[in-house]
Amino acid sequence: MPKIEPFEKFTERYEDWFERHRYVYLSELEAIRKLLPKEGEGAEIGVGTGRFAAPLGIKLGVEPSKGMAEIAREKGIEVIEGVAESLPFPDESLDYLLMVTTICFVDDPEKALREAYRVLKHGGALIIGFVDRNSPIGQEYERNKEKSVFYREARFFSTDELLELLGKVGFRKFEMIQTLFHKLDEIKEVEPVKPGYGKGSFVVIKVFKGSHS
Repeated sequence: MPKIEPFEKFTERYEDWFERHRYVYLSELEAIRKLLPKEGEGAEIGVGTGRFAAPLGIKLGVEPSKGMAEIAREKGIEVIEGVAESLPFPDESLDYLLMVTTICFVDDPEKALREAYRVLKHGGALIIGFVDRNSPIGQEYERNKEKSVFYREARFFSTDELLELLGKVGFRKFEMIQTLFHKLDEIKEVEPVKPGYGKGSFVVIKVFKGSHS
């Protein structure tokens, strides 16, 4: 079962988090925008309330939470109810896919990534944004997991773990950038986006199907 109960129950609290951490959100958005393809047909997996898809111009999303899907639809996004492990798209039908923190909440991460690989066209891109478990914010989330209605059941990945999994599935040609270089409550402006990983808490990985570097 996808871990949607807290998102169904606490949708307002979820939305409120983005308001309270406005510059964290804007920093993440900026990082994703840098690696998101500028053209082609794409979808966000785990689109939630459309917080990322809407400003990034993504018109299609997959979301298991009915409450969140409804909010995303109000923002003009076509949302199909479904889960990452069983995507409602034909083989090789999309140019890119975006997942923002979704990988932490799926039941079977490898299966979800294999599904992403299946629906991407040859040379298509998967972009994953996530909080690195080994980063300061990742460590804080891990420590306070039990107190969080959202993260209690989450599984956090280190960048190296995720890279290994992506390679195992068959993705190639990795690009990585990072942002969020301070603690959550210290971020009062949009943070810089830098190449690589290991210092920023929020990492964006872009990988390609069938493209060898």
